[in-house]
Amino acid sequence: MVFKKITLIGRSNESFDAAVDDAIDRAEETLAGVKWVEVKELGVELASVETREYQAEVEVAFELQAKADE
Repeated sequence: MVFKKITLIGRSNESFDAAVDDAIDRAEETLAGVKWVEVKELGVELASVETREYQAEVEVAFELQAKADE
């Protein structure tokens, strides 16, 4: 098995947990074989939004499809 990691940033006006869930939900909607998620960084956007925007940077690991000859 070979895995690939990508970085996603989830966002929410509610909480850090909801921001992480946002990233996980998007990963599961668009990627096949998601195996785990690592939360790397949390932050709050204040400057360009009306209210606080919670952000969660996560690394998503998913399994790459097998080669045709395997």
